[in-house]
Amino acid sequence: MSAVEFKHIPVLGQAVVEHLTFDASHPARLIDGTVGGGGHSAMLLAKYPKLELLGIDRDSMALDAAAENLKFAAERVMLVRGNYAELAALAVEHNWDQVDGILLDIGVSSPQLDIPERGFSWRSDGALDMRMDQRAELTAGRWLNRTSEAEMERVFREYGEINKSRALAKKACEMRAEKPFARTGDLVKLTDAVLGKSRPGKLPHPTLVFQAVRIAVNDELKQLETGLNTGVQMLASGGRMAVISFHSLEDRIVKNFFRRESTQCVCPPGLPVCCCGHEAALRIVTRHAVTADAEEVAANSRSACAKLRVAEKI
Repeated sequence: MSAVEFKHIPVLGQAVVEHLTFDASHPARLIDGTVGGGGHSAMLLAKYPKLELLGIDRDSMALDAAAENLKFAAERVMLVRGNYAELAALAVEHNWDQVDGILLDIGVSSPQLDIPERGFSWRSDGALDMRMDQRAELTAGRWLNRTSEAEMERVFREYGEINKSRALAKKACEMRAEKPFARTGDLVKLTDAVLGKSRPGKLPHPTLVFQAVRIAVNDELKQLETGLNTGVQMLASGGRMAVISFHSLEDRIVKNFFRRESTQCVCPPGLPVCCCGHEAALRIVTRHAVTADAEEVAANSRSACAKLRVAEKI
């Protein structure tokens, strides 16, 4: 797929622009840790002529698309292949010690879902890949064929929030003993065999299973926690961090992190004197998660699950 074909509608684009604000009269620096096709960054660069961007992404096709879509501001844009968990190190490499804004759009992008050979979607036949960074060795197929039953059960339970996680892991081990997992259809077959049809109004069972495997293969939750911690350290006073998540696990991590970092003391309740020494670093800007309105959901159904949370460095 070419950069031109890698088209990604920025979810909650207007909300990001509304909350991720800069002083238009002064130079400012933004790290987009999941730049994708550059949709959000393009909106911000167009609004703020003095804004500079460091765009990071693990996906080489996404970076090619971002370079094409951000040509109008090429002299203000640096694009780097890497992981947003490494954003502090990548920023320092480009002589950025502090930034005025950080944006993270967590999860898989629409173009990745729409490319069958990437293996992210259960709706199309393709190789069981699911790597966001195709330089990585671990694919979804290798994970399913090599992971212990106990670890698979944990991943299905914690990352997919699947009730029959133990039965699913046991069946996966039985199936791979007969024939190794290789195609997305193999994982759908496993899901159907154990979980059956989804109830009306609920997420399809394969969506939950594919989500769990994808998170494990890409170590997404640990990287999110690392990215949040390093991001706060990079923010200048008054700088803002905006995070878009797409399922409860991610949103819970972001919500709890913002809550903790906006609290002066995190000692257990009942202690007469503070012993933790924790100092608040953030002010929460969005008391409740910002979600897409009906008009955006109608135009882009994948925005229905998106949640935006924003906090400001004290």
